[in-house]
Amino acid sequence: MNLSDTDSSPKQEVRVEPNGRAQQLLKLVVEHFIAEGTPVASKSLANLPGVDVSSATVRNVMGDLESMGLVRSPHTSAGKVPTQMGLRFFVDSLLSFEPVTRQRMREFEDELDPSMSPTQLVNAASELLSDFTKMTCLITTPRRNQITLRQIEFLRLDESRVLAILVLNDRDVQNRVIHIDESFRDSELTASANLLNQEFGGGPLSEIRDAVAESLRSDKSHMDGLMRRALSVVDVALKAEDSLQDDHDLVVSGERRLLDFTADTEKARTLFDAISGKGRLLHLLDQCIASDGVQLFIGQESGYRPLGDMSLVTSTYQLNGELAGALGVIGPTRMDYKDVIPVVDVTARLLSAAMRRG
Repeated sequence: MNLSDTDSSPKQEVRVEPNGRAQQLLKLVVEHFIAEGTPVASKSLANLPGVDVSSATVRNVMGDLESMGLVRSPHTSAGKVPTQMGLRFFVDSLLSFEPVTRQRMREFEDELDPSMSPTQLVNAASELLSDFTKMTCLITTPRRNQITLRQIEFLRLDESRVLAILVLNDRDVQNRVIHIDESFRDSELTASANLLNQEFGGGPLSEIRDAVAESLRSDKSHMDGLMRRALSVVDVALKAEDSLQDDHDLVVSGERRLLDFTADTEKARTLFDAISGKGRLLHLLDQCIASDGVQLFIGQESGYRPLGDMSLVTSTYQLNGELAGALGVIGPTRMDYKDVIPVVDVTARLLSAAMRRG
């Protein structure tokens, strides 16, 4: 996994790259911050194994790192914590990633059963990633242009209602209750479904919707009567309020874990509202789809104010051999990047593999 491809958003650049000793001490500051969440004093750093300089020298180096914008003192006379720029430099230049163990990968593979539908797989991956990282997980559902209509069936409920059964991507089954103006006999509904399956079966749902709408706008005098009525029914089914009218959606797991990241109730409320609203986060994850692979947004790098004190790690997954969506976790900036980044990457790969095998 190469994080040089991560996060296409603008980042703050370090004007002068720290030298070897400064890098060593910055790494220790970040590791202490990730483990403890507290500032570390120069004297404490000087006493750590491998630091063979005096606390005065450490203090001077800390001053240099602070002038570069890589560390800061949260309080007067306090020790140092890394800035967002310092965390970025740490991840890009100093971090060694821990590979996901084969046992863990087998556990993930068992949870992501290829026999499940794409919708079930997305939900399973979301819960799996949230449980493992103890963070909030977000996954975008596949875009509509990657959802295919495999089969449609109609079942008459009464004189004015028909149940449309849509089989999507081989395994997803969705039902739509349709209110109709003219009644159908059971044989007509069967014939209508056969006509539609012959005409549209296996095609992308988005293209089918466009084709149906265009056919209904065309000269109906040249269209078979049953086909016209069948198109009217399927048009209503695809436009139903609970259908896939939106391009895609956002699946969220572990929302309440946000409370573990901050003691500030106002910030927690803002994060809850941001995730509940979905729209801006959905747009942010959509941007991640444009760049295949793992991406990392630390704090303000996301450009989204509610995430200003958080980090977001994302990766993309595939459906039918094409990029379909993005998954990610939201957590504190002091998350353990060496473990979180690889597990997000592996989950995305295993989700793609399960969809492919299915």
